[in-house]
Amino acid sequence: MFEGLAFGWRTAVLTVAAAVILPIATSLWNAFHDRLAARTLAGLLVVLVGVFTPWLIGFAGFYDRWPWLTFLPVANPLWAPPLLFLYAHALTRGAWPDRGWRHLVPGAVQFVWQTAGFVLPLPLKDRWSDLSMPVSGPLFAALLTVSFLAYGVATMRLMARHRAAMADMRSDDARFAALWLRRAMAVSTGLALIWSVHAVWDAISPLGYRGLMGLYAGVAAVGVYLAIEGWRQTRIPFPRLEAVAPSASPSAGGRDWTAQGKAWGERVEMEGWHLEPDLTLAALAARLGTNTGYLSRAINEGLGVNFSTFINDRRCDAVANRLRAKTADSVLTLALEAGFSSKASFNRAFRARFGQTPQEMRAEVRRLKS
Repeated sequence: MFEGLAFGWRTAVLTVAAAVILPIATSLWNAFHDRLAARTLAGLLVVLVGVFTPWLIGFAGFYDRWPWLTFLPVANPLWAPPLLFLYAHALTRGAWPDRGWRHLVPGAVQFVWQTAGFVLPLPLKDRWSDLSMPVSGPLFAALLTVSFLAYGVATMRLMARHRAAMADMRSDDARFAALWLRRAMAVSTGLALIWSVHAVWDAISPLGYRGLMGLYAGVAAVGVYLAIEGWRQTRIPFPRLEAVAPSASPSAGGRDWTAQGKAWGERVEMEGWHLEPDLTLAALAARLGTNTGYLSRAINEGLGVNFSTFINDRRCDAVANRLRAKTADSVLTLALEAGFSSKASFNRAFRARFGQTPQEMRAEVRRLKS
């Protein structure tokens, strides 16, 4: 059955990638949190495996052994950019955009085109390939480049809106997928660049079947990264954009929001509420006996900061006081006790607050008191 096949290193690399990606995609389909987002990511992962499958089986000699596999309709990269956008939309909003299926139409057209070639009688396949590929190849490559660009911009805008809303509503905003989505976009941008370079290079000087291995190894690597990190992201439910929007506040006349913000800030410090890792605007408003709209205005308009900065500045002050008292506790211990969810988020907040790292402050305190 496998006579004439050759399973070399190229096939092995792509097979290992598929063996990692597909089981994770299956587990994402039954994710407990953010199920629509997880299933959209699972679809993206299957698409990426489909993109490099013709090379996986081609390097092994499947097309020479079974020529009827030509035009096997599994490589549909036009589905990849919109699925990444739809994943980000489902993660941050809990749903696809209205009539989101329309974003998948170009990929469906590509699939239909491949299927039409696949079902042709074998004697006609080579003729159809010779006639159609000089036009369809560059056309689909151009559409893919435009798709990467358009959906990349749309996804970045969606992420920016969500990041701003999170910072206005949660003190632990760094815990969630802003960083993960930025990294996903970064690797996707890298993939788009690799794809574009290979497409231009191949158009000028055909690379041949083996010359495109770098591109498909890149697709496989991106797929493995998105699978592993996307699966890790399902461990905690992701706050949706609509769920973190502050309530509208009625007119407050000539209320002094600066004085109100300072008064509420003093109350927060006195009660120690800022030390709670998952403190939200809604929870704090309830404790202060006000609504999220009033509290948001006092923080944003009165103090000129967002909620995350309002809370994290007080956490940083608490750590700074401990450092000035020459505590022997580690910086990580101090950060976690102050309510930060990670050392990285603490370091960023501390530098923004004091213009130096906690280690630099500790060294400065020791130098001044020695």
